[in-house]
Amino acid sequence: MQEQQQNFTSKIVENNDTIDIRAELGKYLVHWKWFVIGGMLSMVLAFIYLRYKTPLYNASTSIMIKDNKKSGISAELASFSDLGIIGGGSSNNTDNEIEILTSRKIIGNVVDSLSLTSSYFLEGRIKKSEAYNKTPLFLEFIKKDALFTEKDTVFVVSILDKNKIEFKSIDGEFILSSSFNEVINSEIGQFKITNSKENNEIFRGKDVFINIKGRNKVIDSYTGRISVNPANKNSSVLKISLQDAVKSKSEDILNELVKQYNIDAIKDKNIVSEKTKDFIEDRLKSVGADLAAVQDDVKNYKTKFGISGLSSEGELALQEVSFNNKKIVEIQSQLSLANWIQKKLKKESEANDVLPTNLGFTDVSISSSIESYNELVLKKNKLLVTAGSKNPQLIEVQSQITTLNRNLLSSLDNLKKSLEIQLYQLNIEGNKVTSKIVNIPLIERGMIDIERQREIYSELFSYLLKKKEETAISLAVTVPNAKIIDVAYGSSIPVSPKRKIVYLAALILGLLIPFIIIYLKNLLDTKIHSRKDIEDLTTLPFIGDVPHSETNDKIVIGNDSRTSTAEAFRLIRTNLDFMLPNNDNDLGKTIFITSTTSGEGKSFISINLAAALSLSNKKVLLLGMDLRAPKVTEYLGISERKGITNFITNDNISLDDVKFTIPEIKGLDIISSGVIPPNPAELLLSAKVKELFDEVKKDYDFIIVDTAPVNLVTDTLLVAKYANMFMYVTRANYLDKRMLNIPQTLYNEKKLPNMAIVLNDTDMKKGYGYGYGYGYGNGYIEQVKKPWYKRILS
Repeated sequence: MQEQQQNFTSKIVENNDTIDIRAELGKYLVHWKWFVIGGMLSMVLAFIYLRYKTPLYNASTSIMIKDNKKSGISAELASFSDLGIIGGGSSNNTDNEIEILTSRKIIGNVVDSLSLTSSYFLEGRIKKSEAYNKTPLFLEFIKKDALFTEKDTVFVVSILDKNKIEFKSIDGEFILSSSFNEVINSEIGQFKITNSKENNEIFRGKDVFINIKGRNKVIDSYTGRISVNPANKNSSVLKISLQDAVKSKSEDILNELVKQYNIDAIKDKNIVSEKTKDFIEDRLKSVGADLAAVQDDVKNYKTKFGISGLSSEGELALQEVSFNNKKIVEIQSQLSLANWIQKKLKKESEANDVLPTNLGFTDVSISSSIESYNELVLKKNKLLVTAGSKNPQLIEVQSQITTLNRNLLSSLDNLKKSLEIQLYQLNIEGNKVTSKIVNIPLIERGMIDIERQREIYSELFSYLLKKKEETAISLAVTVPNAKIIDVAYGSSIPVSPKRKIVYLAALILGLLIPFIIIYLKNLLDTKIHSRKDIEDLTTLPFIGDVPHSETNDKIVIGNDSRTSTAEAFRLIRTNLDFMLPNNDNDLGKTIFITSTTSGEGKSFISINLAAALSLSNKKVLLLGMDLRAPKVTEYLGISERKGITNFITNDNISLDDVKFTIPEIKGLDIISSGVIPPNPAELLLSAKVKELFDEVKKDYDFIIVDTAPVNLVTDTLLVAKYANMFMYVTRANYLDKRMLNIPQTLYNEKKLPNMAIVLNDTDMKKGYGYGYGYGYGNGYIEQVKKPWYKRILS
């Protein structure tokens, strides 16, 4: 028995390994209506989704980063290169500029400039839409409360007329009445509602929903949505794009982003020039005051002594002194600058502030080092916007600044020593000139001393004025970092949701859901469905299948019945000729009907098979031998009466006493089971059972015996010896495939003689198995007309 179970299991596995593509497709195509309904429903849902989903529009702009290593040096400042005010090694890195463009600092400036923390919505028939640039009113903050600037706030403003407004909560609760331009004190700060030019009679009685979001939340939102990418690997052109529900809003944001970036870049570039300008202006004030004082001394001296000028000898001496003093002034200026730069480097070694440039150092290497120092400081400041304190690039820049700081201090020390030596030599030369002046008269000698001081301050003042003008030119010619190639432009075609993709995805999903449901149903389905299932899992002869009856009639076959069910019984009647043995003794043939469990329709098969045989002018007896659960009389809708149980237990009752007929089937005698006995198995072992079969075989051509299910009781096995043939009934969509092991075992062990299997209640339209069916379509079979809704859902 165990070996047979193993063989049966291995047979199931082998058959499952074989894939019949046609049969697999048939499992899904038979449910084609569900695929059509799923596809249509998904397309309707997709249409509704697209109808009410807020579309997103894409806006983009293109800029070129100037002074870039990839694009060359900017040509705007070339005409001023002879003044020595243009830095030589400056260049912008595209990757760094991308980080700056998307930094919180720049985007925060855009948010503040366009007041993006406040949004205005108008209610439509189904949804609210943002009224950017079309709002009838604006919210203007006079003073924001710090506690509420980072909290989201939503309220409603109703326009009553051209002056009056009303504040309500999002739930419609009244808050207060006010008017346009009236200052309101609230928890979020002081603000007023201003009337826009768009506010006219159209918006009277309308509600405007004002949504205030925290500044940081808005910045975070745009930081993630703004995309900046180079046009290609070797290009300094950047493409900036943004997706938003309002096309004009995204265009304004991108234009403002480029504007704020350029403003920040100009401020960054002017830091050094501003420092230089401030330093020169301070020096000019000091030197100008000294020059004015000396000029007053010249005028007073000439007035006091009544002289108008110097003698030729005095003029010559003054020229020599002036020439020598000019050199001394230059050297002293450089010493003063060197001391000031050294002091600033030592004082701001941690802050790393930029240093003034274009100060006139004779040592070109020091001027170049100062420019390099400033570039590193500006680079560090840019990195601080986007990088953390432990960023490797930032650490490397800080290290370079520290090294350059030490080198500058060392170079300045060397320069000071060189200048001090030059100053010492000039002082010696000055003493020689001074000795010549001693021989000039006293009054003229005093005039020379005063003129010498005046020329010193005059030369220094002219020098500073020149540097001031050069610095002013540097500030005036500072150009933006980005050249706008294309201003922001948004297409009128939304980029999201994509209609074709949504419809395609909906269609696929609408087809996929029924497919998955059917697949899971088939995967978890272990029921028998078709003849193929039986032939794959058993070796029993297959005598026929009975389609599902479309009517409620218990007897489906008659002289004029042309339904597929009636034709199935006629086919089984024909196949019986090949299954039943030929008897030479002219005795009737006994056909036992059994099944695995109750509910498989063996009583239905028994009655209709008996009816089919009786229609062939044969004498047929239907014998109900399911003594435990008799169904024949119940199935035929007649009351209980005497039957086999009474015949076996009462010797005074003959077979004629228990026989009866029904008007629906002529030529058919029926003997019911009778009362339900307490000991049916023992009764079936009685000798009267043999007497019963011996007698009925003489009187009838066919004896159809409705027996008990073999898996529940042993009654059928007790009377199996009286059978010429066993018709084993299995019900489609009811019996588990694993239960087919029972009839296979009975067949192998020959416990039931001459077994054949019949499949009951099949759906011939589903195409399971071979799908032969009976639908000839030539009028041979009567088709039962069903209502339209049943035809769709069947």
